[in-house]
Amino acid sequence: MMLSGKHAIVTGGGTGIGLAIARALVSEGAQVTITGRRMEVLEQVAEPGMFPMVMDVTDESQIVGVTAEAVAARGPIQICVANAGIAEGKKLHKTSSEFWRKIMSTNLDGCFYTVRESLKSMMTTDWGRVIAVSSIAGVRGSAGAGAYAASKHGVIGMIRSFAEDFLGEPYTFNSICPGYVDTPIVTRNTDSISQRAGVSEQEARDMMINLNRHKRLITPEEIGAAALWLCNPLSESTNGTEVLIGGGQV
Repeated sequence: MMLSGKHAIVTGGGTGIGLAIARALVSEGAQVTITGRRMEVLEQVAEPGMFPMVMDVTDESQIVGVTAEAVAARGPIQICVANAGIAEGKKLHKTSSEFWRKIMSTNLDGCFYTVRESLKSMMTTDWGRVIAVSSIAGVRGSAGAGAYAASKHGVIGMIRSFAEDFLGEPYTFNSICPGYVDTPIVTRNTDSISQRAGVSEQEARDMMINLNRHKRLITPEEIGAAALWLCNPLSESTNGTEVLIGGGQV
């Protein structure tokens, strides 16, 4: 129970990667505030040690208020997991300003506000971990998804810079960069790719699977295990870097 007494916040904690990370943190004794836009989803999955709170990461004022409420209820946030995001793609000539802002406000702005507000209480303690969920697309780019890839590249650059800001202090900042993970996002993308490309749902799913170097979908639990390792007291020298989980060399 290496995280006993620690308060964590996980955005997008009601499904997929966020839920798997929340479960991993709870398994080691953390109290975990899970946030998302729909309380019914959060309440359905909440287990002992998880505390659901509605929070839309595109709303700065809501992030400020909800984070403060969580701190008042469960103490300083010592583990911040900025996971909430959307994965949608459009080719360059079809990318409108509205679509660009939608991606950036969720994936990049939301990560920034989440980390900033969590740091306010984390800095009153002598230990902290910040983990942002980026993507393999944040390392290598992704055809037909320039806005998404740009947002995830931005997350990596931001986290690297924050790590530089706090070098020598007891807080680390790292990104996790998964390939295609078996989550509801993949299910939604399967439908979208199938319609756009005029292929079957299985063929669309295989397209994503084959982009992972080991030719299978990654499980959410694999990402949860990586996040848990970054919270291990022995991981303090891993700082300002990216953990790539893509089934092979990227």
